[in-house]
Amino acid sequence: MPLGEPPVVSTTVQVTSAIDIPASPVVHSGRSWARAAKDIRDGVAARELWGHLGWQDIKQRYRRSVIGPLWITMSMGVTAAGLGLLYSQLFGIAVNTFLPYLTVGFIVWGFILGCLTEGSDAFISNEGLIKHLPAPLTVYALRTVWRQTLMMLHNMLVYAVVLALFFGSIAAGGYTLSPNGAPQPGLSWTMVLAIPAFVVLALNGAWVALLFGIISTRYRDIPQVINALTQLLFYATPIVWPVDVLTQKLGPGDWKHLIVELNPLYHFVQILRAPLIGSEQSWHHWVVVGVITVVGWSLAFLAMRNYRARVSYWV
Repeated sequence: MPLGEPPVVSTTVQVTSAIDIPASPVVHSGRSWARAAKDIRDGVAARELWGHLGWQDIKQRYRRSVIGPLWITMSMGVTAAGLGLLYSQLFGIAVNTFLPYLTVGFIVWGFILGCLTEGSDAFISNEGLIKHLPAPLTVYALRTVWRQTLMMLHNMLVYAVVLALFFGSIAAGGYTLSPNGAPQPGLSWTMVLAIPAFVVLALNGAWVALLFGIISTRYRDIPQVINALTQLLFYATPIVWPVDVLTQKLGPGDWKHLIVELNPLYHFVQILRAPLIGSEQSWHHWVVVGVITVVGWSLAFLAMRNYRARVSYWV
């Protein structure tokens, strides 16, 4: 090699022609009916998780309390007794028949109200778990429904006491819920219908928590709107007043019944309250509730399909 010339370095570049490069990247869409269905199935299957979380919510709420969750029962008992005595005098109704009516109405309304208000916050209140725990979104909706179920079971102790006190009044057929009101059949084997009625109520609570929970994570004003509307719906629903009173005050006429018939919450209350107090049961309540259940789950499934993947970013 002559002096002054740089050394020649021999390099060999091997080009591999067998590399498979896709023509276009594969994009996986988060909008999938199969993924939405899998989320619901996996959420239902994880009953130990949402069951434990729901029970911990009750324990945490009454932590370091002397009587613990029994405060739920005492609060319901005081409310039912106080308003029962007051409204029975206002409407001129016998306490022994009106108090069971009002007590069961309050218990069912408490469950519905909890599913509506706390269901709208189901994902917002579980922000930390959603971002760190790889669990189906359905778990947090079922956590809300299970928590409301536990609270309802505590409130049913009040119903047991009221039933024991006024069993003779509502067990005999022919009692009325208001002066000159329609006679009621009384308690019978139809009490068992309260079991499927609660199952249907819980199913609706689940889709309410899913649907409104997803919407509320995107639009944070929705929980405030729901809280405001529930106040109006409470007074528009026959809970502290019987339907017979409305008819007697306004006079006969089919359009008067539309005031309550167009209120969907009335039908949910009635399918569970009627068998528990021996009141007259109309199957059209079950038809309305069934239609609402199908439509509600369809909307919730559609929301899960379109926006399930975005909830973790919205919270």
